[in-house]
Amino acid sequence: MVTKSIPTKTTGPLHFEDLEPHRFEDLVRRLLYDFRQWRELEATGRTGSDEGFDARGYEAVQGDFGGGIDDDDDDDNDDDGSESRTDSDVKDRVWLIQCKREKSIPPKKMAGYLDALPRGQQLYGIIFAAACDFSKAARDAFRTRTRELGFQEAYLWGKGELEDMLYQPKNDDVLFTFFGVSKRIRQRSLSAEVRRKLVVKRKAQRLLQSFGLEVLVRDASDDRYPYADETQREKLRARRWCVYRYEGCHHDGLHVLRHRHLAFVDDDEVAWDFAECMDDSAPHDNPWRTADDEKLMDQVAAARANAMTIWDALPEKNRAWFEEYLVLPYESVIDIDDKGDEWFEGPHIYVGEFDPVRGPFRDYRRVRLCTIGQWSARHAEATPETRVKKFPRDEALAR
Repeated sequence: MVTKSIPTKTTGPLHFEDLEPHRFEDLVRRLLYDFRQWRELEATGRTGSDEGFDARGYEAVQGDFGGGIDDDDDDDNDDDGSESRTDSDVKDRVWLIQCKREKSIPPKKMAGYLDALPRGQQLYGIIFAAACDFSKAARDAFRTRTRELGFQEAYLWGKGELEDMLYQPKNDDVLFTFFGVSKRIRQRSLSAEVRRKLVVKRKAQRLLQSFGLEVLVRDASDDRYPYADETQREKLRARRWCVYRYEGCHHDGLHVLRHRHLAFVDDDEVAWDFAECMDDSAPHDNPWRTADDEKLMDQVAAARANAMTIWDALPEKNRAWFEEYLVLPYESVIDIDDKGDEWFEGPHIYVGEFDPVRGPFRDYRRVRLCTIGQWSARHAEATPETRVKKFPRDEALAR
């Protein structure tokens, strides 16, 4: 059984309002380049006197709108006397681009902006971009008023539309230029992270093959090794290294034994108990074992003998082990030295990140409650509600 929270990874909203006004205009203009085939796209708003144009675009119109092709190169007129139109007679479509870096534009304010647009010019389309979200009423006002003003095409780009465009792969360079975010770079980083995890996993599978192998997990940055700080009573403050029994590779990292108790699992695979007064997880080869550790082990030995008597009296089908494992993420492992040193000859697992409370391990532990039968093993869920009393309780834990 694993008790863990479900991690989520999200990308925060882009803060368009933090851009300087001219930079917001630059952003919108960069997104416009692939919008149409422009003959020219002018940054008119940067001069200060833009006459209502933050940017102006001339869309190149292709083909003969007359609907026919004049094959007679010698005559300027068709046989019916009508004048032939050539591509040079077709004028570019003029687009008006306005950019507003504002937190909110309600319908009344939207109408005011549209009423202030320049008059007397042959404008084909309009793009109104703002660093905010628009209400339905504001969008309806925009659509109605632009139609009344005679625009053939009108587009309203709010915060949502701008984000959608920026997160398209073709605009990844724009996203990085203005916000320092890159999905492409993130993808490369993710690929490198996956490759590194696989390298660590394969090396662990190759070097740490023995179940129950004792390993030393150590912080690579702790230069006090191998001498612990005797002025510190807490182990994680005294030394950032510890010996564990290795269990194996799993989807979330390397698992090492933290606790191992004699246990009971009932026939219904629901009721259970464990001998909390004893613990078989202590490594045999630990040169950093203190006098307090030795004293505790003597106390545990007596409790273990008592628990073993109870355990042996149980039917074999109900004898079980209650085990708790720490999870060492692959990404926290820097390297594995299988040769060890004169202090600890077993493998050394070097880690980078070291939390002051949980060390290099994840914030959850894996719990396994299983009977001893190799071919008929039965599992139970170690929930407090279904625990019964088969073994003595640890009064110290109860306090």
